[in-house]
Amino acid sequence: MINRRLALAGLAATLGTAASAQTSTVYRVGGLYTAYGMNADGSKYNGQVQISQAGSRIEMYWNVGGQQYAGRGLLQGSVMTIDWGASSPVIYVVVGNELHGTWDGGKALERLVPR
Repeated sequence: MINRRLALAGLAATLGTAASAQTSTVYRVGGLYTAYGMNADGSKYNGQVQISQAGSRIEMYWNVGGQQYAGRGLLQGSVMTIDWGASSPVIYVVVGNELHGTWDGGKALERLVPR
């Protein structure tokens, strides 16, 4: 019984340390980006994206193919979810200094590269 309690205590301490380490990284994603994407139909596009960040709150402004879009969302760890008025959000993952995302329910892709 004591070994079981020690094992559970050790597991709890390990999980607590891992959780605090995971949330200690704060990604700074604000700035200007070049967008490279592929629509659900396979056609490619590119454009410019401005990201404003206040803590975990994110505002994004896209200028793609002569169209302008705006969205807001949250950055949680390395995952950023942006509501831009479509039926599904854009979901990005921080990969190095880039953002790699999917939209249109996972059927379309977008890569944002800092300018």
